[in-house]
This record gives sequence, C-alpha cells and structure tokens, in this order.
Amino acid sequence: MLTNNNNKQKSPKRRFLFIIGVTAFVGFCVLGLMIIFWDKFPLNLSHSQRTIFGSVIIIYAVLRFSRLLRKEPVDEG
Repeated sequence: MLTNNNNKQKSPKRRFLFIIGVTAFVGFCVLGLMIIFWDKFPLNLSHSQRTIFGSVIIIYAVLRFSRLLRKEPVDEG
C-alpha cells in the first residue's frame, strides 16, 4: 500500500493542476477510443490508420498521466 510520508495536504494550486491533468487524461482516452471505434468519425483514414492514430493518442494520455503521478519535489519556502 502506498503511504504519504509527509502529512501535509496538497496546495490548492497542485490540487487544481491534478484535476486538470486527470480531466485531460480522460479526454485524450475518450478521443482515442472515438477515433478507433466510431465508424462515422470525420477522418478520411483507413481502419488500420485510425487504429494506429487512436492508439498513439491513448499512449500519449498514459504518458501524461504517469508524469502527473510522478513524485514532485515539494517547494520549500
């Protein structure tokens, strides 16, 4: 189980940025899935190209989310 060694709450700025980051993650995942599975999506691409493009967008979302969860140094001062 993950524990937080410092018992301080996140600042409102960090909390807000976390919420924005989670929203972007969900939005990119939904966009990638729409590109892959929605047949009438207005892109003039073949099915394999749409699958690759949607997968790249989902991988980008996962990379952004992993950067968001990475432990950041706490600003002292």
